[in-house]
Amino acid sequence: MSAVAATVGSQVLTIADVDARERAVRAGPLRHALPAPGTGESRQLRRWLTQVLVAETVVASASAGLDPAAAPAEEELLPDMVACMELGSVAAATLADPVGRAVFVAVTAGVEVTDAAVVAYHARNPLRFSASGDSVGGWRRAPAAAALEDVCAEITAHLLAAGRRRAYRRWLDARTAELATLAEGFEHPGDPRQPDNTHRH
Repeated sequence: MSAVAATVGSQVLTIADVDARERAVRAGPLRHALPAPGTGESRQLRRWLTQVLVAETVVASASAGLDPAAAPAEEELLPDMVACMELGSVAAATLADPVGRAVFVAVTAGVEVTDAAVVAYHARNPLRFSASGDSVGGWRRAPAAAALEDVCAEITAHLLAAGRRRAYRRWLDARTAELATLAEGFEHPGDPRQPDNTHRH
């Protein structure tokens, strides 16, 4: 068996698994943007791919009894780049698979948004869901603050989606910390103890 890159509970992720994922990524549409093999940046890519493999394994271990066919589309959970950034690249990568999205739904089913949170958000962001202002003489007027009752549903949906992303990320981080052990050379890319985590200009 290939040498171990990480363990997740009783499951072993091998260096061969990381190699296979790297080959798949290097054969994909972003291949020209990837670092050259053998460089520090390439080793960081392999560390990131290991994180994704670990996260996928953690998520799969929580999927018993769930129906991936009933999971929402990826675009529903990650509608834009801001949502992806909120979730983080590793957690976002798990939602490419219906199994990950089914786990997301199960893990975040209890997330709720209170009326007080909606009111407070509207007070902080009165123009957030306002319609754009009318055009007068070629100039567009500044939008007026929308009444709370007119944008309540939009704010609730916005806060619920953000809250679910936070809950999923926290769950995944906690489960990964509990279950996963990374081999030397496959540490988190941001781990200050590994030699490729350097900041250069």
